[in-house]
Amino acid sequence: MDLSKLSLRELQTESARALTTIEATNNNIWQFNKAAHHDSHKWYRTVIEWYVKEYGDLPSVTGPGQHVKLILEK
Repeated sequence: MDLSKLSLRELQTESARALTTIEATNNNIWQFNKAAHHDSHKWYRTVIEWYVKEYGDLPSVTGPGQHVKLILEK
């Protein structure tokens, strides 16, 4: 999946959907921080890549992420 074609806002919303599906522990969040230290764009992509490995597609398309209602979609 080519995440480079997603806009910044799409990266943000997809990663937000993905993050709601993960248990919020230090180790779970640390895996993303380790991969993308001080680079928010890379951090968003890392979160989405984790989700795609777990569920097979973007959070807005499949798995528990597709049922997440965001306050501001755009």
